[in-house]
Amino acid sequence: MSGTFPCPNFFQKKACLTPRFPAYLASVEKRPAFLAFTTITLLVISSGALRAQGLAPATLNLASHEQKAADDMVQIITNKSVQKTMDKPVHAITKHRAPVVAKKLAQPIKKEPAPAIAKDSAQTFVAEPVRPMDQQTVSKTTKRVGLFSFKTPEGKKESIPVVTQYYPKQIVYPFGRVDRHIDSRLMQAASIAEERAHAHSRSMCWHYVKEALLASGAIDSRPKSELARDAAQELVSNYGFKRLSVTDPFSAPVGSVLVYGTSRSVGHVEFRTKDGFVSDFRSKTPSRRPLLGVYAKL
Repeated sequence: MSGTFPCPNFFQKKACLTPRFPAYLASVEKRPAFLAFTTITLLVISSGALRAQGLAPATLNLASHEQKAADDMVQIITNKSVQKTMDKPVHAITKHRAPVVAKKLAQPIKKEPAPAIAKDSAQTFVAEPVRPMDQQTVSKTTKRVGLFSFKTPEGKKESIPVVTQYYPKQIVYPFGRVDRHIDSRLMQAASIAEERAHAHSRSMCWHYVKEALLASGAIDSRPKSELARDAAQELVSNYGFKRLSVTDPFSAPVGSVLVYGTSRSVGHVEFRTKDGFVSDFRSKTPSRRPLLGVYAKL
């Protein structure tokens, strides 16, 4: 058949389109060229990517934008200066870093101990208690002393303060004086009576005075009177005693015999000692009975 191409064997089962067959062949011939172009393009892109990755720095520089701009300016300046002046030596421009000011550590302030207040042995320092500023000072009232209430024999109610602390005043009595004119055996008799005396009276004052006079040798026999008020008359009549001109028992000389009593009482007899009076008991004070007289043997 003139003007047509025979159909290939693999197209025998189908009808061969004779008018469109040249365009089909043209498309088949263009496919290898398109594949080659695509392959070359991929190779160029991959090679560019690998080159860019090789030129990239290993570590990222996280400097500020201002520092990068300064570095770029320095690089541009150096590049231009190298191109214009090739004969001149190139001086590297170095950046001077600002000196780092080291912060000095604050030294701890040593607190000096406050000078201790020396305690004086003679004076004591009492600090006043610290009061809050807002709190008002309250005056303390003194506690009243308790009162003891009682009724008088007339039925009247009275009250007196109770004494909680009592400091008795030491009462000092005068010491007995020694008179050298009286018999020394009387002073010895007073010492013997003081050794034999008791703390309290046993109502035997004249008996103990008789025994002391006999023991000292002031008298040579025992007096026979029984009542103490009769001692003065018997001592003057039988043993040579004399009445002294003394009215105060404390003024009586040591060793003298003091006789007390009235006509209706039994009476009392005692010796004057250096620091008191003695008969059958010792006492710092004389008897409260009326003083009949002070007798001694000269």
